[in-house]
Amino acid sequence: GAPAMAMHRALLQLRSAGRGLCSRLPLRFPERRLRAAFWGWAAAAAARPRASRERQVPGSNVCSYAQGAPGYADASRRYTSSKTTVDPDEMKTFQALSQKWWDSDGEFAALHALNDLRVPFIRDTLLTYSEKMHLGHPLQGFRILDVGCGGGLLSEPLGRLGAVVVGIDPLEDNIRTAKLHQLFDPVLKGQVEYTACSLEEMAMEATNTFDAVVASEVVEHVNNLEIFITCAAQVLKPEGSLFITTINKTILSYAMAIVAAEYVLRIVPSGTHEWEKFISPEELEKYLASSGFTVEAVNGMLFNPIFGTWSWINDCSVNYALHAVKSKVAEQSDFVSESSNGKDNGSDQSESSSCSKDKL
Repeated sequence: GAPAMAMHRALLQLRSAGRGLCSRLPLRFPERRLRAAFWGWAAAAAARPRASRERQVPGSNVCSYAQGAPGYADASRRYTSSKTTVDPDEMKTFQALSQKWWDSDGEFAALHALNDLRVPFIRDTLLTYSEKMHLGHPLQGFRILDVGCGGGLLSEPLGRLGAVVVGIDPLEDNIRTAKLHQLFDPVLKGQVEYTACSLEEMAMEATNTFDAVVASEVVEHVNNLEIFITCAAQVLKPEGSLFITTINKTILSYAMAIVAAEYVLRIVPSGTHEWEKFISPEELEKYLASSGFTVEAVNGMLFNPIFGTWSWINDCSVNYALHAVKSKVAEQSDFVSESSNGKDNGSDQSESSSCSKDKL
């Protein structure tokens, strides 16, 4: 109909205008321009009640080895400091979706399809930077940390390729779903392990432990990106690889990843993303460089909502994948040093972490 044609023309114009634009755009520019352009067909959808963000599901503590078993609200209060990567509002959103990870036609359908790109990207890159080679199990001998693993959508295929994978997520309900699904494939026993904790908790217990860290569709949801990158460097071995897939901060990404994907096409639940948390490859590279990483590759990705498939493209205006390598000389991070001191001196840090080295 006419609204669909108008949307199509507007998105084509935005693609032309937005190509190559990055974080130099004013913060409120997308809201001011795009909401005016799309108000007719997006306002009704945006005004609908966000049940997924309002429904609070009681759950056990975020860290599975911590003392006691407070409800969801108490678990959220655990992550209210600026010294954490976990955003309580994001936890609330994904809490409501924790049982839906393995519905390949549901809210996470795009993530299921993304495995066709990200699994070969991780596999081929690791093999390029390593002399390890095992036919049938090409990633045998690699230890990979999957940060924000959710229900294990990426952890499982990496485990089947022979890697020892540790999947972490601050939500216990996500970890419970991942562990349950793992039971259906005996091959994964001993290959994939899940733990309910944050990246900073892991960093305090697992320094220089992993050959690779994967943060796929995660950094646009974290509370403090600088700490996140610092902790990723801390858990990686020297010359280890960091893989990130995320969303650029452009006009086009607002139109495609939020307006179109959440309110028009309903590819993901409304309210899943916040444009202010998107980050350009250039800005992300600055964070990485400050933690001793060198960016080796940045590739654009495009999702086709008609066929439900992803493909590589040269344009990074919306989705992109990044590979960075940690330098040979690793430095002790300020965050981990402060956290270690807090553990010795503060009663709040007296809880035993689920991310202990015996679990790894």
